[in-house]
Amino acid sequence: MKDKLTNIKLRDWTETRAHSSWQVFKIMAEFVQGFETLAKIGPCISIFGSARTKPGHKYYEMTVEVAKRLAEEGFGIITGGGPGVMEAGNKGAKMAGGRSVGLNIELPFEQHGNQYIDADKSLNFDYFFIRKVMFAKYSQGFIMMPGGWGTMDEFFEVATLIQTRKFTQTPMICMGSDYWKGLIEWMKTTMYEQESYISPGDLDMIKIFDTADEVVSYLHEFYSHNKLQPNF
Repeated sequence: MKDKLTNIKLRDWTETRAHSSWQVFKIMAEFVQGFETLAKIGPCISIFGSARTKPGHKYYEMTVEVAKRLAEEGFGIITGGGPGVMEAGNKGAKMAGGRSVGLNIELPFEQHGNQYIDADKSLNFDYFFIRKVMFAKYSQGFIMMPGGWGTMDEFFEVATLIQTRKFTQTPMICMGSDYWKGLIEWMKTTMYEQESYISPGDLDMIKIFDTADEVVSYLHEFYSHNKLQPNF
């Protein structure tokens, strides 16, 4: 019985391994499409946040305003392409006549590209890791709006890349102090002061703001002495 079960599993594993070899070409195709599209767009800001945030909610409207202001400053806006905060970011960019990019992900539950993405700047991905590379490589700033698991994943991915200097030092902004202050305080008192799992300067890279004016002012100051360039 054991040998029979092992043989069945090995046969399944062999078939999976053969499929994985072909999967490489799909992965390459997604990378090539992403690089070719985003390399043409110019300096952008990525906005992350919940797909569940509804129009009229303070964080939805905050996102629209900051995206609009950044687009007026000449930045393209990159979002995950879906509803909620992502839609708000693309809407703000569209209102300002700016470049509006959507990096949509195919999910088992519903997510569709929102109506505010430029037709030639809408990309669909099967793989989260490729999508995150596109966010990271072509963004000259990251704005974290309140969100759930996906937003936290993106938050810590960006923080790790900045901390380890895997790409250039890039503005990382959290908007909505009421939402973020508890997490930042925990990082300070537990991760740093209690356990020393992070260094003193690691928290300095994260800025918390509540208005579009603060964000625009900070980015102006940052790029007055830093280059606008891809991150790696």
